[in-house]
Amino acid sequence: QVQLLESGGGSVEVGGSLSLSCAVSGLANDRCMGWFRQAPGKEREGVATINTYGDTDYADSVQGRFTISKDKVDNSLYLQMNSLKPEDTAMYFCAASEAMFCYTDGSVFAYWGQGTQVTVSS
Repeated sequence: QVQLLESGGGSVEVGGSLSLSCAVSGLANDRCMGWFRQAPGKEREGVATINTYGDTDYADSVQGRFTISKDKVDNSLYLQMNSLKPEDTAMYFCAASEAMFCYTDGSVFAYWGQGTQVTVSS
């Protein structure tokens, strides 16, 4: 059974930084993983993904501010978020896939965490 557990969300002021973590179990450590977010009243959107080969894909809105990374040893996913803006406020979800290639459209992701809240205040 695949399980994903996020941690690291919280509240921060504009311009601040947060780091999210996601512990994955029950899935090989070389598959696609990603971060997605959903703000109240909005559709879920892809934030960043990383494929089997370490190639990354970012949403335009976070390019240059967020960094996704993966630790294959402990099968964990991370998201470093810098220069945070109020529009980054959302519930952030970790996602995983059996696929080797993936993008922020989220189409290949079958496994999802429960989410962790990120709030950026001005």
